[in-house]
Amino acid sequence: MDGRISVAYLQSYIKSKNQHPELAKDYFLKLAEETGEVARAMRKDLRPCQPEDVRGTIHAELGDVICYALAVASCYGIDMESVIPQKAAASSARYPEPVPFELDR
Repeated sequence: MDGRISVAYLQSYIKSKNQHPELAKDYFLKLAEETGEVARAMRKDLRPCQPEDVRGTIHAELGDVICYALAVASCYGIDMESVIPQKAAASSARYPEPVPFELDR
């Protein structure tokens, strides 16, 4: 990652565009739908031919999954940038990893 987009910025951006906590269930259902679309794109090995040609590809569908996951987190007041290192530490304690998670990367 080149550091041009942080998790905090992306979560804040998504929240500012379209954040309605009362729609948490709908965001989750959309997340599940987009996850199925990732599976479909993977099965068909759909990759963009050109950088601007991503609609319906693995790339685009994964982007949708990330955005809806962050929208759900925001509905519950969860700051994913602080949760990710906590989750990495807990996972590493249970399952030691050869590559440690590093902050500020």
